[in-house]
Amino acid sequence: MEAKRIESFVEQMLPAVTRAAAHARALEGRVRNAPKQDEASPEKQALTQADLETQELVLEALYKAFPEVSVAAEEDTPTATRFPVEASGCVIVDPIDGTLRSYLEGHGPYSLIVGLAVDGIYRAGIVALPREGIVFDGTCEGGAFVTRPGRKRKPAKPRCDARRVLVSNGVDEAAAEVLRRHDYEVIRASGGAVAVAPLIDGVCAGLRHSRSEGGISVRGRVGALISRAAGAIVHGDGGAPFPEDTSTPAPNLLVTAHEQDLEALNDALAAISS
Repeated sequence: MEAKRIESFVEQMLPAVTRAAAHARALEGRVRNAPKQDEASPEKQALTQADLETQELVLEALYKAFPEVSVAAEEDTPTATRFPVEASGCVIVDPIDGTLRSYLEGHGPYSLIVGLAVDGIYRAGIVALPREGIVFDGTCEGGAFVTRPGRKRKPAKPRCDARRVLVSNGVDEAAAEVLRRHDYEVIRASGGAVAVAPLIDGVCAGLRHSRSEGGISVRGRVGALISRAAGAIVHGDGGAPFPEDTSTPAPNLLVTAHEQDLEALNDALAAISS
């Protein structure tokens, strides 16, 4: 995939993602869960008409601008079949991350995730939080940006003045209680929101744990690029940087603005039951 095409990805896709996020928000509370039967957990089974329609809005725009890429889309929708099966550039799409717990049940922010990987390495990403009306974007070389309702897009920066932590559903109550003892407010959220947590107003950090084989999914890794581009601390296991590729096993994601918060996140991670 040519460098110019990579550089233009966010510019080309940001308007479509913003429209798709608004569509998901407009349908909130008006759609029902129609579970997929071939998935193992209620969270993975969750599916609504909003997931399908939102994904199609993203993929239709993607096909017009980047028909040469392959796609790793969460849902089976018509436009997904129009892209090549293999390509050096792969676009990752999760139209509503957190469908069951966050979108339908309202526990913390859900997210819309669109990322670009080239030869297996993340190069650009967009994460929208439809309920909050916020869209984050970033590239590996061009920094990170945020667009808030009624405001112009501007550089995104990690927050150091908050005591709120977003955690994924894989973080059990024992770990959450450790964070509360460190005097943090703990909020459950979608994986996409957790990955950009320290860029969100009123939030200082995010902690995600996945028991799935291979760890955090290809979709759940997109926001890590954005947080890293904004200057946040983005760690995996044992203090190592979180992988920048799509496939290195990574069960944990710790993202924060401050080393002191990182210490508390590691304490909580140690308390997660095996």
